[in-house]
Amino acid sequence: MALSKDAKAKIIKEFAKNEKDCGSAEVQIAILTNEINELTAHMQEHIHDYHSKRGLLMKVGRRKKLLNYLKENDVKSYREVIKKLDLRK
Repeated sequence: MALSKDAKAKIIKEFAKNEKDCGSAEVQIAILTNEINELTAHMQEHIHDYHSKRGLLMKVGRRKKLLNYLKENDVKSYREVIKKLDLRK
């Protein structure tokens, strides 16, 4: 259930700080959020797919760590990412 190259490029283009940026925390968070959304939809249909559930939980943990890093180092960017991705209610 990996992202297609086009979808990934679109996310990178939207969240990148500049044209050569492809690995900043903002981009990684956006990609992980997209993957988490896809896995969540998959898990609603396939309840007993424990391997995918483990992958989903690992991605959620990785995103949480990146969000904490971003909050500690760049609060303005953290708030923008949260708002764009609609993560916090």
